[in-house]
Amino acid sequence: MTRHPGVDLAERARALAPLIMREADEIERTRRLTPAVTSALIENGLYRALLPKRFGGAEVPLETFMQMQEEIAKADASTAWCLGQCSVCAMTAAYLDPDAANEIFNVAPGILAWGAINHEVQAVPGGYMASARWDFASGMRQASWLGAHVRVVEADGTPRRKKDGAPEIRTILFPISSATLYDVWDVIGLRGTGTDSYSVENLFIPEKFAALRDEPEARREDGPLYKLSTNMVFGMGFAATSVGVARATLDAAIDLARAKTPQALKAMRDNNAVQGVIGRTEAQLRATRAYLYATAAEVWRDLSRGDAVSEAHRIALRMAATWTIHQSAAVVDTAYRMAGATAVFNANKFERRFRDMHAIAQQIQGRDAHYEDVGKVILSGNLDVSPTAR
Repeated sequence: MTRHPGVDLAERARALAPLIMREADEIERTRRLTPAVTSALIENGLYRALLPKRFGGAEVPLETFMQMQEEIAKADASTAWCLGQCSVCAMTAAYLDPDAANEIFNVAPGILAWGAINHEVQAVPGGYMASARWDFASGMRQASWLGAHVRVVEADGTPRRKKDGAPEIRTILFPISSATLYDVWDVIGLRGTGTDSYSVENLFIPEKFAALRDEPEARREDGPLYKLSTNMVFGMGFAATSVGVARATLDAAIDLARAKTPQALKAMRDNNAVQGVIGRTEAQLRATRAYLYATAAEVWRDLSRGDAVSEAHRIALRMAATWTIHQSAAVVDTAYRMAGATAVFNANKFERRFRDMHAIAQQIQGRDAHYEDVGKVILSGNLDVSPTAR
């Protein structure tokens, strides 16, 4: 297994862009990453960005992970989505028995993927029995292990609960060879992610492969990265992915405007309306990106000096991630409209980025309901969510 702790993963990601762009059509056609792209991501250590250092991972700061995602997304959104999903899954190693973590992440290819929270498992001596099907497992076609987030039911049928009375959620992990895979990902955007479904039948999961993920008392790593929940890192990673898609789309529109002269009209570069749209949209994207990364930096500063993750941190990350996804979608829409009829041709890639961006905006990290969560906290008066309060 290739290991690259401490490397500049954003630079490595940028260097892979030409390869990923050459493979993008095949990724779209086959609805999964190509072997060439997967191998390059593995060999350059990108899947190990968030894996603890003691398992050979890079354990990078949140901003570095986001920069890596942004660079890959400029080349292909589906590749970035798979990479981000599986990178965050690797954070589970911080909650696992070391032998289990090494077996999962240090046997090639060492990639874990999972789907949405659903179903339950039965507690049995030494572990759990699982029979269920799960959906939305982005990156599973490159993975060697799969996971599932499940409620636990005791042998007598009663739900297992945490101290606060909430249901206990375990992340069970098992080799992909133990599962049945279903090819169901026929969608309009992020087609190359292979976000398919999988099931197991009467599968025994040993205790050491059932993690209490995101539970502070179960965490075995002390670094600031693992104070963040996987959901928080998912949000910031996918927001950075949306910035990369928006940047690539706007750059393509700028290149087009420099060269295109619509029939019976002046050159786009000399059109005052086009110039104004370019200026405003560039400012919009730069401001969005600055807000996202400033929020990540503020939270990381607090965690690095020893603070625990607070409700203010959670709200700040959620607000920044959701806003960034929505603003990135608006940038893509503007660039798409500016391109005119040129945008509808497959060869120009405007339409693919348009579809990919709107698929990103439809998933859980882009829900409008997140603003309600933020607004509720602000209006409660019980929490100061301003940056200076942190």
